[in-house]
Amino acid sequence: MLVVLTTTSNLEDAETLAKRIISEKLAVCVQILPQMTSIYFWEGKLEKETEHLLLIKTLPEKFGKLEAFLLHNHQYIVPEIVALPAERVSESYLEWMTNYLR
Repeated sequence: MLVVLTTTSNLEDAETLAKRIISEKLAVCVQILPQMTSIYFWEGKLEKETEHLLLIKTLPEKFGKLEAFLLHNHQYIVPEIVALPAERVSESYLEWMTNYLR
């Protein structure tokens, strides 16, 4: 299992991405965290923006299609797309996830 991270500038975009990701079976669950502050370096200067973090639960074999989807549909020119492998996952959760995504 992977947990893929990405951010959006507003809740509406986060919900739109999440619904499409799930309906296209690129992930089994997307959690949208409350607004946070992001500080980052972009185009030669330090930036500070509010964003929403999406936690996208998927299988490793779905990552390529999920990445392509995000690159094509994300509002950002260079969206954050970071995949973290889950070291341990309950059998029942992994079974539910696998049944939906395959």
